Amino acid sequence: MSDAAPQFAEMHLDPTSEVMSLQMGPSHPATHGTIKLNLKLDGEKILNCDVEVGYLHRGFEKMCEQRTWNHVVPYTDRLNYISPLINNVGFALAAEKLLGVEVPERGQYIRMIMSEISRMTDHFTCLGMAAAEAGALSVAFYALEARETLFDIVTAVTGARLTVSYTRVGGVMQDLPSGFAEWIERAFVGIRNVMSDCDKLLSKNRIFIERMSGVGALSAEDAVSYGVTGPLLRASGVAYDVRKANPYLFYDRMDFIVPTGTQGDNWDRFQVRFEELRQSMSMVEQALKQLPGGPIRVDDPNITMPEKKDVYGNIEGLMNHFKLVIEGVKIPKGEVYSVVEGANGELGFYLVSDGSGRPYRVRVRPPCFFGMAALGQMLQGHLISDVITTFGMVNMIGGECDR
Repeated sequence: MSDAAPQFAEMHLDPTSEVMSLQMGPSHPATHGTIKLNLKLDGEKILNCDVEVGYLHRGFEKMCEQRTWNHVVPYTDRLNYISPLINNVGFALAAEKLLGVEVPERGQYIRMIMSEISRMTDHFTCLGMAAAEAGALSVAFYALEARETLFDIVTAVTGARLTVSYTRVGGVMQDLPSGFAEWIERAFVGIRNVMSDCDKLLSKNRIFIERMSGVGALSAEDAVSYGVTGPLLRASGVAYDVRKANPYLFYDRMDFIVPTGTQGDNWDRFQVRFEELRQSMSMVEQALKQLPGGPIRVDDPNITMPEKKDVYGNIEGLMNHFKLVIEGVKIPKGEVYSVVEGANGELGFYLVSDGSGRPYRVRVRPPCFFGMAALGQMLQGHLISDVITTFGMVNMIGGECDR
């Protein structure tokens, strides 16, 4: 890549050269409104691609340093707004590690259940849009139908559809609604039927297979060197998953496999995400069978909010509520780095506390940022039409990438 840059500069100055510079995006409908791809083309063949991720949510990490620990949770929703619950959980786990507390079992199970449902909404969005961009519009409608079924469940649990702000340091906002397990059972029957229809439409579809197979391939060695994780890394044949390699919550109690590919191309990426949907459903079902009773948050007035009846009914509850909202949870001095398995890979939070009710420093490891770093190499030698399918399978989320 670095050796090629002077060569392209010379070609650009040479009036006889047929290498063309083309800026694709950010106005292109497939580039999410922020991405610009600076392409060097020989006809329709891509010789080089320089990726600019642009700006969407600027200053996320610095804004977190001006708010209390729990006030950061709504900001984490905006990192990846298609799977916000995973972001909520990732931040809360890091803060709780600094605090030295462990959430009651029921609270941890609820976090795990909602994280997997959130992973599914993310994968359905990615796969549906990838299918639409390759011309399989019916699959997109089916995938979005399944996603909306899951969003209805998320709304019932959290009270919101996208920016849920459900997790708290020390637990979760509220318990699961009555009849939740039966609702999940009915929803998963419909979702499995939708997935079966999508599989029939795509698995033997010559146009879709030729658009995806052999395109955007990334070797295992290159994927590791770029720091790529998640479905992109697993599609390259590396079976790394934070839930297996470094289990958190109760993933060590779950029976699931880590799907991998062989070629590291767009077809493998599609298949890996498709299989991960099945694994997520299995984990939700297992977790619901194991779900214990009991509290959903830590019983400590210095960490968790009092019940609303206590806020309105006695002075101690009102004072406790006021101090937690205004001053925040007082987390001891220290620093921590904690990771979870996001929908796009390893999502990490590095937090520093100075002992006050606000984070002193916040840094985030956004998983799809590393996929975007590798996008240029994935596209080299392919056609300009392959940009759309490859970019779609990276599943870039602008809120994550923006530093």
